[in-house]
Amino acid sequence: MPSLEERLAEKIDQRKINNALRQLHGQSVGIDFCSNDYLGLAKSPEIHQEILKLSDPVKTLGSTGSRLISGDSSQYQSIEEYLSNFHKGEAALIFNSGYDANVGFFSTIPQRGDIILYDELCHASIRDGIRLSLAKGYSFSHNDLSQLRLKLEQFSGNIFVAIESIYSMDGDNAPIEKSVVLCEEFGAHLIVDEAHSTGIYGKHGEGVVVSLGLEAKIFARLHTFGKAMGAHGAVWIGSAILKEYLINYCRSFIYTTALAAYSIAHIQSAYTFLSDNPQRIESLHNQIQWFKKVVAENRIMGFIPSDSTIQSCIVSGNGNVKVVTSHLQENGFDVRPILHPTVAEGRERIRICLHAYNSDDEISQLVHTLKMGLAKIS
Repeated sequence: MPSLEERLAEKIDQRKINNALRQLHGQSVGIDFCSNDYLGLAKSPEIHQEILKLSDPVKTLGSTGSRLISGDSSQYQSIEEYLSNFHKGEAALIFNSGYDANVGFFSTIPQRGDIILYDELCHASIRDGIRLSLAKGYSFSHNDLSQLRLKLEQFSGNIFVAIESIYSMDGDNAPIEKSVVLCEEFGAHLIVDEAHSTGIYGKHGEGVVVSLGLEAKIFARLHTFGKAMGAHGAVWIGSAILKEYLINYCRSFIYTTALAAYSIAHIQSAYTFLSDNPQRIESLHNQIQWFKKVVAENRIMGFIPSDSTIQSCIVSGNGNVKVVTSHLQENGFDVRPILHPTVAEGRERIRICLHAYNSDDEISQLVHTLKMGLAKIS
């Protein structure tokens, strides 16, 4: 029988054989077309200065414990009230990350005998939370409301439907309005992960749900701070009873050290800055439209239809997508390949993230270089 170390090494070797080994890269170099810092807030000197003002240096550097022990503060409670108002909800509860928030929610709120229906492209954190839940989970084909309807017809009782407003790998939108109508018809509870729409949609970045005026129709919404907001952490927006229940029963909230005062100040500073500078959002959408125009002019095929910051070009095969990515990196563009098993085999891709700070010229050069890279494998 192989030893534990041999078993682990065998798994790693298999990844190498499949050309799918994941590795850390150190500090990114080149023009940024891969980070989630869509609005450039992570690099903002104005936000940095505001954080220093808000996070009183007299306070301890760490939060010293979970929020139920010693980590809570008036600063925490103030930002949660602010976030519930900003995202037009009744209550808000901050988690240390989007992953913690999703795992905690889906392993806590649905109970034994309940049903969770989730889009097959939902994030790993949602799927991991469902695995930990006592409820039964079933996927439905991506954005396929006909299949969702068939599954809703099969079950009764408490049914939860999980979707994302913007999907992290394809960059496309969920049909939220139609999903709301369908869930209301069957009395299902709709949950929307807005990780990749926070800060980007709505007049001040409130998210897709608010931009559609549907906030009262959604059971719970997740907004994360580690993408467009340039900070760290996440927040569930929902009812007051949902918040109280999570505080009492959600293990990923109860048994983790709270965010430090500096992190809370960062969240507050980012939201305040964005509210005062909505032109950042407009600039980002202008860059998205410019990118799509240049891609069309260059007649590059393979892009998944998307109006979001995430523009993915399908390049089938781990080897092929690595060749094209290497060509882009060698020419000064920081992009990353998305390999199988992160995405389905044959759906490997170059995932391009657009930012408000990417210039028209940088985008044009990226697309031209991509076209040359694709020619290498044709």
